[in-house]
Amino acid sequence: MRRSIMAAAGSVALSIAVAAPATAGPAPGADNLGDRVFATLGNGGYDVEHYDVSFDYRPGTPLMDSAVRIDATATQALSAFSLDSTVRKINSVEVDGRPAQFRTQDSNEKLYVTPDRPLAKGKHFDVEISYVSDRGYDPKSPAPADPEGVHWFEKPDGFVTFAQPDRAHEFFPGNDHPSDKARITTHITVPNDVQAVSNGTLRNKKTVGDRTTYTYGTRDPIPTDTAVFAVGHFTEIDSLGPNGLPLRSYVASSQVDASKAFVDDIPSQVAWVEKQLGPYPFETYGVLGVEGGYFAAMENATLATFDAKSGLQGPIELTATMVHELVHQWFGDAVSVNRWSEDMWLSEGHASLYSFLYQGDKGFRPAEVGLKQWYEQDNSFRASDGPPGRPKDTISVLGTTNSAALMLYGLRTMVGADTFQRIERTFFEKFRNRAASTQDYIDVTNRVTGKDFTGYFKDWLYGDHTPPMPGHPDWVPGKA
Repeated sequence: MRRSIMAAAGSVALSIAVAAPATAGPAPGADNLGDRVFATLGNGGYDVEHYDVSFDYRPGTPLMDSAVRIDATATQALSAFSLDSTVRKINSVEVDGRPAQFRTQDSNEKLYVTPDRPLAKGKHFDVEISYVSDRGYDPKSPAPADPEGVHWFEKPDGFVTFAQPDRAHEFFPGNDHPSDKARITTHITVPNDVQAVSNGTLRNKKTVGDRTTYTYGTRDPIPTDTAVFAVGHFTEIDSLGPNGLPLRSYVASSQVDASKAFVDDIPSQVAWVEKQLGPYPFETYGVLGVEGGYFAAMENATLATFDAKSGLQGPIELTATMVHELVHQWFGDAVSVNRWSEDMWLSEGHASLYSFLYQGDKGFRPAEVGLKQWYEQDNSFRASDGPPGRPKDTISVLGTTNSAALMLYGLRTMVGADTFQRIERTFFEKFRNRAASTQDYIDVTNRVTGKDFTGYFKDWLYGDHTPPMPGHPDWVPGKA
């Protein structure tokens, strides 16, 4: 292709031929996204828009016939691409309905796919994968210090999954990185005497003989680490939240009565958080209460998950933990982090700060009491885990809570509660349904306030020692 530029000089026309840049030919997409701690995680060359996942659960075996359809758009001309995957066995792969070559590589937990013809940049394509899930198979992650043996949580009557941070690809092949969010549809087929639960809203329930298929779907994109799949004896509890928001929770049937006070408090919790951050970002919310010692409270999108006994029972002050997971629906789910190892503080710091503010507003405990205790411990956390913007390993990434909550509290003290709320809402609306970085939050803060807080953030996020707490000169950080 050639272009001509005509320039007139008196009666003389000058024609200059300019060659267009050569178009790059198809090439494989990158097989990681350069995350410092999760060095092998994520994939380049495409953007996922939707996952359609199916499981066939049968009691007495950890194996499940499974399938996933991935709808994506190529962001470069692709000769081949990779997916994160550590499922037990891949049966077949098709791209746009045609068989594709594939191979797996355990060392970096990848499924490499070569379609029978290249994919042009901008092309929408689909990948259909038939595979076998094995709930007894939980291989060690390539990431350092990743928790093991907790991601397929087995129960006598079924299972529950725990995907964070990098284990969703134990459940289905995909682009398992929070920077590539997608809608998800789930079909789980189970015996008629148990129920299946997943993110979003129940779209369909179909019984054939002694088996029932439950189909759930999300309206909005979510990060893969917040996908959850569960089978068991659950009781559904429905109510309405602010502005008619549908609330639907599923609690282990044996724990419903004991958990009732906590579930009944959800509408008021949603109302409180909406007052701080604006309207709830998804189409539904609720909790999944699991019996049997579930690993941890988890902010699964639209369906925060708890151990029914330790997370949904006890002193009502413990509702602060429920608020922590609820706030994650805004920070972590609707706005995901761009990089685990640099930006996770955006998720954990906000969830913890608001849980402290909630305790104070409800009269359980002044926010400053808990925050001061954390401040006194912060140097020791920095020494063991690294600063919140540069955590050392997987466990440290998930534990960026303390320093980040303190930093946000200090910012709120300096700018005032009203300005801080404007920062929060502006940031959320700008990056809703997207991934955000540390620099994104700093830029919004500086723009809203008209001041440069870059140095403040860098001291808190990357310093080896705890900075002074604004407004509290009497707070003294402990020794490392």
